[in-house]
Amino acid sequence: MTDTHSVSPMKVKLIFPTPDVAKDYYRQIVFLACKLCYSESSPEEIWENLQSGKITDKKIESLINKVVASGHHSTIEHIVFSFAISSVSRTLTHQLVRHRIGVAFDQQSQRYVSLSSPVFVEPPTIAENSEAHGLYQQAQQQMAQTYDQLLKLGIPSEDARFVFPQGVCSNLIMTVNLRELIHISGLRLCSLAQWEIRSMFQKVRAEVKQVSPYFSRMMVPHCVNEGFCSELGNKNGHCRIRPHIDQVQAIYTRWKNGELVDAPETDSSGEND
Repeated sequence: MTDTHSVSPMKVKLIFPTPDVAKDYYRQIVFLACKLCYSESSPEEIWENLQSGKITDKKIESLINKVVASGHHSTIEHIVFSFAISSVSRTLTHQLVRHRIGVAFDQQSQRYVSLSSPVFVEPPTIAENSEAHGLYQQAQQQMAQTYDQLLKLGIPSEDARFVFPQGVCSNLIMTVNLRELIHISGLRLCSLAQWEIRSMFQKVRAEVKQVSPYFSRMMVPHCVNEGFCSELGNKNGHCRIRPHIDQVQAIYTRWKNGELVDAPETDSSGEND
């Protein structure tokens, strides 16, 4: 009988850049892109100044912060991150590959790879319920046995795979530029994102933090930068990271109609005038 395992040890490993590459080139390349747009100097001259140490880390980050905050995001498309991702469900990869701009994926093929020991992701809600857990394991065993029998009958793996559910594990490599990585993280780190892909991007952010704490700080739920939540599932405001846009618009409407009095101005000591 084919062995199956319910527990998925999801792994995310940043394979490029190395810490040294990130330290010596990544902020510098983005700074070069930012500075070039507003300078008479050639890119070679700017790069030489960077390499000679004439431009401090503080100045580098200050300019990047200003340019990115202004919305000039093409400047952060010049650096990429490559991740090895293993033991994630097809449910996750179906979501992930919907991101198409500035990102490349290559995934383990169920057509060419025969799964001798299929592994399944088990959602916490099932794992924490003993009866549901038993049913899930039973279904896994049945599907694994059926798959194995189909292969023994000469059915090609590309057809035998049809018995597998979305919970079966897969492996992939993802390479993404920083602009798209920030965009995807903004969506997938949201508290309303599906639990597995949210967990994956928490690991992605942790991996980036190991080589560049500076850039990892840009990877936040999208509401943090936008200043409000636009998720339909948060109209009741149960996630309090940022107020829902309906609340913001309601307050603005009340202010516009004169129903709210402006907050009193304060002096530098914080006391009312």
